[in-house]
Amino acid sequence: MQSLNPDPKAHYTSVYGALKKIIRTEGFWRPLRGLNVMMMGAGPAHALYFACYENMKRTLNAVFHHQGNSHLANGIAGSMATLLHDAVMNPAEVVKQRLQMYDSPHRSALSCIRTVWGTEGLGAFYRSYTTQLTMNVPFQSIHFITYEFLQEQINPYRGYNPQSHIISGGLAGALAAAATTPLDVCKTLLNTQENMALNLANISGRLSGMANAFRTVYQLNGLPGYFKGVQARVIYQMPSTAISWSVYEFFKYFLTKHKLENRTPY
Repeated sequence: MQSLNPDPKAHYTSVYGALKKIIRTEGFWRPLRGLNVMMMGAGPAHALYFACYENMKRTLNAVFHHQGNSHLANGIAGSMATLLHDAVMNPAEVVKQRLQMYDSPHRSALSCIRTVWGTEGLGAFYRSYTTQLTMNVPFQSIHFITYEFLQEQINPYRGYNPQSHIISGGLAGALAAAATTPLDVCKTLLNTQENMALNLANISGRLSGMANAFRTVYQLNGLPGYFKGVQARVIYQMPSTAISWSVYEFFKYFLTKHKLENRTPY
């Protein structure tokens, strides 16, 4: 849906319409292309992400001498965690998006990695890294601040409460996703190097840099171009962040409880 100049066979007007058309014309499993590479990246990326966030949040709250949660500390901690998370996930995103393009020449994640490495070099996997950070730093700041704020409202004692984690995580993800969609559209353009769009914009070679991506999106689609796929992005992020937070909070509770029980003298 974020494609700036899609093939007529891949022109989508709604999330449901896109899903139905993709399955009908390209096969039932087509929407799951790139799943394996995302799973390989997500484990280590999220381990670094949450570990950095918890440590930075604790340290910064102490520095600010804040009793409880400081929204500034949460925002900075989320931004720092993003640096590590995106260093792992950016190459996976590049491969995933190239596999998911309509009529993609790549048959598998491995063949995509080999082709991109051979024709464009290692830098191609990090071409959109600064754009990714420019998008994800505000995304994660909004995400963490909103999550922590909602937890203070509906779970003030900060105990393990699955319902509160799901609600807070889902709403925080939806708000952050909607607010950062323009940056995501630019990131997608840099990752995919969409040939038809670049030719239409009279760009030869490779497009690089967020400023150039912003200009190209505006040149081809105007202001509405920055919000292409916003519905799909919100629908994707809500369950994603809700699941992520609820699973993380469960294991934090389970492991901490287990650790405390082992320390308790009988």
